[in-house]
Amino acid sequence: MYEFAIISDWIIFAVRWTHVIVGIAWIGSSFYFIALDLGLRKVPDLPQGAAGEEWQVHGGGFYHIQKYLVAPAAMPEHLTWFKWESYSTWLSGFALMCLIYYAGADLYLVDPNVRDLSVPVAILISLGSIAFGWVAYDLICKSRFGDDNTRLMLLLYVILVAMAWGYTQVFSARAAYLHLGAFTATIMSANVFFIIMPNQRIVVADLKAGRVPDAKYGKIAKQRSTHNNYLTLPVIFLMLSNHNPLAFATQYNWVIASLVFLMGVTIRHYFNSLHARKGNPTWTWLATAILFIIAMWLSTIPRAEEEAEMSALQQRFAEAEGFEAVQNAVLGRCSMCHAVEPGWDGIHWAPKGVILETEQQITKHARSIYLQAGVSHAMPPANVSYMEPAERAQIVRWYRDAVGGS
Repeated sequence: MYEFAIISDWIIFAVRWTHVIVGIAWIGSSFYFIALDLGLRKVPDLPQGAAGEEWQVHGGGFYHIQKYLVAPAAMPEHLTWFKWESYSTWLSGFALMCLIYYAGADLYLVDPNVRDLSVPVAILISLGSIAFGWVAYDLICKSRFGDDNTRLMLLLYVILVAMAWGYTQVFSARAAYLHLGAFTATIMSANVFFIIMPNQRIVVADLKAGRVPDAKYGKIAKQRSTHNNYLTLPVIFLMLSNHNPLAFATQYNWVIASLVFLMGVTIRHYFNSLHARKGNPTWTWLATAILFIIAMWLSTIPRAEEEAEMSALQQRFAEAEGFEAVQNAVLGRCSMCHAVEPGWDGIHWAPKGVILETEQQITKHARSIYLQAGVSHAMPPANVSYMEPAERAQIVRWYRDAVGGS
């Protein structure tokens, strides 16, 4: 059992590392080609069919790049395809979801306080929602509604907001954010697999057959590539959010996620405008900062029932030792996992090496306890040990009194 735990943990780490590596490769190539496309210049004496060119310098050398709007007159002898970065990112990400959220559904996916689902039902909802996202998005893009890209992007944003809210009504807060990221990333990767690559294959086949490729295939591929460009940064935030419970485990987590998508748009708009030489819209940084501050503020708003509970506790514990109550809560709700020898089935060592068995250990991790179990509901995961609102309120009160009542 011990050996299996070590092997499985290393397997998860290897898949996670792979996911990060291929994700960097996909994001890097995506950002590079969008910047290159926007920076192309019309100059005299371009080859027939070329839409523009760009000179770049890197690593001590100069690069002269030309883009053909449809295709060159003849098929190049060497042609590099960019596809496996996308496929590998999605496949490794889905593998991680299976290893962590499906295999550990009781701990990470299902939260009875949100929705009391059986594990098979929760997994089916997960898979179905992700598939639905791609099918709905693709149908809308191919409809007449999708002819107007601005209108299409606005509708896509509405869908993402609705999914952000919906996921928080079904899964644990941690899983809700992860699924919103997977929902969006699936659309991005499916764009590459089902649209961009097939369109490029049609163009290549036409060239080999001596036919003139239809320009519509490039237009469609560019639309989907642009969508991917604006969705990338929010997906990264959602995947990293598991390390920030103030984002995912708070009352307005779905609103915060909605703001993150807007921040992705403002940031990408700045860089895209800069690369296209359409000015320097620094206002986007102010807009992003304002949206981020709003998200920070939303993360600190207590739930209505907890706020009322805290008011009652202020009188109940007026003369009590705050730490004694906190210590009892931590020992009763947290130390079955955060121990030298964890007693929770399947946990073989304290998560992240955090041990909470003694007074010194609890006070050492006071800030983490405050953030993860007091201000947010990240811990215990899915509230598996049934920490009460009163106990969370006491943790908040104890910590704030200890640091000066702020």
